[in-house]
Amino acid sequence: MLLDGESWRRYFDGFTSQAWRLETRPVYTMPKEAESLARFLRSEPKPEGHNAKWHARVRDYRGRGKYVGRVRVVRRPLTDYQRYQFAWGIPGNIAAGEDIRILDLTESDLGLPDSDFWMFDETRVVRLNYRPDGTQINREVVEGDIAPYLKWKRIAVEVGVPFTPYTEFQGGSGT
Repeated sequence: MLLDGESWRRYFDGFTSQAWRLETRPVYTMPKEAESLARFLRSEPKPEGHNAKWHARVRDYRGRGKYVGRVRVVRRPLTDYQRYQFAWGIPGNIAAGEDIRILDLTESDLGLPDSDFWMFDETRVVRLNYRPDGTQINREVVEGDIAPYLKWKRIAVEVGVPFTPYTEFQGGSGT
């Protein structure tokens, strides 16, 4: 089953205790981020209210006792998009209550998939499918056995490093 628009929002909001994502792509091409990314690359200041809708959602989930987290896979050197995430995206998400870890696979391979997914309550998984340029194709509910996804989540969380210690160790930028 594919999810889009309001059906995706309802599916996502239906989690009872935790929503968790594995982010594997070096670049995400999202039209609503294009101007912010361009501003970042021109070294302009971050716009006020950057990513405010997601922050409000995270604060709401956390206020109801729900967990939201992700592990961001990187390989150095970081792409411009990853540097943008590290500077403008991730800190605000963390301040809103999201648990974000970095998994640096520059010199290792842990057998993780090269595709993104969201896992809800460790019972439901939605695979996020992308074109090579980072444009999302669709969101697909995984039918059947989710044991591999549970294993990948366990590995990513165990080996991933909280964002702040990772960036401090890497000199602030993760590069």
